[in-house]
Amino acid sequence: MDKIADASLMDQKAVRLRWRLAVIGMLCSVLIFGSNFVISRHAVLNGLSQHDLLALRFTTAGLLLLPIFLRDGGLATCGGVTWRRGIWLAITSGFPMTYLMLTGLTLAPAAHGATIGPGTVTLIGIAGSVVLFGAMLTRNLIIGVIGVLAGLACLGIAGSTASTAGTLRGDLCFLGVGLLWGFYPLLIQLWKVNGLKAAAIVSVLSMAYLPFYFLFYFRGFDVAPWWVLVAHALNQGVLNVIIGLWIWGWAAHVLGASVVGRFPPLIPVTGTLLAIPILGEIPGPLQVVGFILIIGGLFIASWRRPTRATGNSHQAQIPADAKQKPEAERRP
Repeated sequence: MDKIADASLMDQKAVRLRWRLAVIGMLCSVLIFGSNFVISRHAVLNGLSQHDLLALRFTTAGLLLLPIFLRDGGLATCGGVTWRRGIWLAITSGFPMTYLMLTGLTLAPAAHGATIGPGTVTLIGIAGSVVLFGAMLTRNLIIGVIGVLAGLACLGIAGSTASTAGTLRGDLCFLGVGLLWGFYPLLIQLWKVNGLKAAAIVSVLSMAYLPFYFLFYFRGFDVAPWWVLVAHALNQGVLNVIIGLWIWGWAAHVLGASVVGRFPPLIPVTGTLLAIPILGEIPGPLQVVGFILIIGGLFIASWRRPTRATGNSHQAQIPADAKQKPEAERRP
């Protein structure tokens, strides 16, 4: 009995350690994705186009992750997940989502992209957890979400200047980013797709864009100094796709979609703060209020883990806060 108790205690410690590591990983992802809005906005304002960044992103990530894609089934099974699922993963986190984000950054300020997209992701993450995984909406969660959304609204309003048709189109692009990106953690959790495998599928399938780029948008390799191209290739293809998406996908398995959905509101805070030294965007009083509302809302929402609906249905058996299943069923 003592051995059984010791083994159970060790399992509990391992679960807690995985949970803490997943939280740290999500914070790293927030930094990666939040800074990318600012870095990409700076790039498109200084010579590079959204098409150049797309090509750098998926050429780098696609070639690096191609061995994983081929190892897990290749074209026959789309990396082992079937073509239907692979295409949906690519849509929600590959070329379509990235094209909307980078196009929006050519039309609207970075603060808009860093607020509208993550705000939409938060709503989809919570709604998806309720519909797909039987999560219960507690009072703390509802109050926290209201606070987060109020903070995002403050940041969005504060980040706005004179509204133009171009800005409106950019904002609509960012809305599309949130609508697509919000489904990514839900799908990989629902289909139990390994985070690195998902990143490989997204990257390899998105390389289908490259022939169109070289036919219609390629302007030569002298559009920027070589070190600038290398830096953006590493940022777009390694940090934002391989590392960022892998951490995001792994954390979705460990934490659950409803917990993962609480982190995107930190992206606008990160993006807005980094925009101060890089783009010269100084936060005003309303933005400071937004920071306080977002952090306070996250604290309230995280005060108690969301509970799940009870019952005999399959949905009720899937926790919203963590994948509490045998290791073989929830392997990251």
